[in-house]
Amino acid sequence: MLKNKLVFITGASSGIGAAAAHHFARLGAKLLLCARRLDKLQEVVAAIQQENKVDIHAFQLDVTKQADVVTSLQSLPSNWKKVDILLNNAGLAAGMDHFQDGSLDDWETMIDTNVKGLMYITKEILPGMIERNAGHIINIGSVAGHYVYPKGAVYCASKYAVHALTQGLRMDLFGTKIRVSTVDPGAVETNFSLVRFKGDASRAASVYEGMDPLTPDDVADTIVFCATRPAHVNICEVIMMPTDQAAATMVARKKINPE
Repeated sequence: MLKNKLVFITGASSGIGAAAAHHFARLGAKLLLCARRLDKLQEVVAAIQQENKVDIHAFQLDVTKQADVVTSLQSLPSNWKKVDILLNNAGLAAGMDHFQDGSLDDWETMIDTNVKGLMYITKEILPGMIERNAGHIINIGSVAGHYVYPKGAVYCASKYAVHALTQGLRMDLFGTKIRVSTVDPGAVETNFSLVRFKGDASRAASVYEGMDPLTPDDVADTIVFCATRPAHVNICEVIMMPTDQAAATMVARKKINPE
């Protein structure tokens, strides 16, 4: 079903993006991959090509830079421009403070990446999908787009925006054959918390301590499920959490025995 389909994944250098690239490659898709960290992205490409002989075009891109998004995507070789599936994966959390103590730089980073970056990329890719009357946009949201939690107001707001944009896109594309989905995971063990806590490995590890979190492969498997439904089926929204999680900050943890 996905053989030779062109899948464009943002933020593909690690975590969910990298896992999704592996999963789509196993089904024979062509991969258009971008990330800020070109060295890490090239490592992902090498790993995929060791497993699967698929066509991959990888390039460096910061989705928050609107002019760079336009230049990079418009200058793609013609055979890499007809995107069948767009996975808007690039996103992050920065800081975890009470609103009144929050960092303006952190706020700008989250909004620029999670909201504006998704908009910039989609605006460039969507005209081709509309022209062909075919395509699928899959946005990576979060349970934070459904449940607000203390010290997470701005991050939650950015993911609520992803939720709203996904719904709005479906409405604005009404009457076309373009599908729009959102996959909204809870606790996934990636470098998400390491980024959020500015490299504090101990604090990042504590987020997943005593529980069985989702893995990037779990989320990638769900993304591929959405992408492989029959053309007349649109999976609008998937909210997924570890069994140990019942809400954004409600996690059952096993007691850790001291050494």
